[in-house]
Amino acid sequence: MTVCRRYVKDESSAKDILQESLIIILEKIEQYDGRGSFEGWMRTITVRQSLSWLRKQAAKRESQLIELNNEQFVDPTVFEQLEKEEIIRLIQTLPEGYRTVFNMNIIEGYPHKEIAALLGITESASRSQLSRAKTLLRKKLQRINNKNYGVL
Repeated sequence: MTVCRRYVKDESSAKDILQESLIIILEKIEQYDGRGSFEGWMRTITVRQSLSWLRKQAAKRESQLIELNNEQFVDPTVFEQLEKEEIIRLIQTLPEGYRTVFNMNIIEGYPHKEIAALLGITESASRSQLSRAKTLLRKKLQRINNKNYGVL
C-alpha cells in the first residue's frame, strides 16, 4: 500500500491499484525465478500497476504545467520539524507527472533511462520533471520554513 500511496493521492485508488497488483502477483507467481528478492519482484509489479493507472488517468484529462521560479534556499532544520507523514503529504501535492518521476527516481531508485521507457517519455523529460519536482518541493519547504520563523 505504501508504494501505491506514493504514486496516487487518494486512498481509494491506491487500494484499487494494490488489489490489481496482488491479483497479478498471484496470477504470475510461477514466473518468479528466484533471482533477486521476492519483495523487490512484488514492488516492481506494484510500481508498474501504479504507472498504468496514472497513464489511464492522464488520458482522461489534460495535464497542467506549472511555471517555476529559480530555486530558493531551504533551511535544513525545516526537515527536522517535519514528520514522515508531512513529507509524504508534501510529495502528494506535486503534479502527477512530477510526483511520478520523483517517486520513481528518488524513492524507488529507477534510473532516468528506465523511467523514460516505462512512462513513454524521453530521458531529458524525466530529468526535467525531476528537477521541477525538486524545485516545487523546495518552494513548499521554503513556505513552511518562513511560516516557522514568522517570515511573511
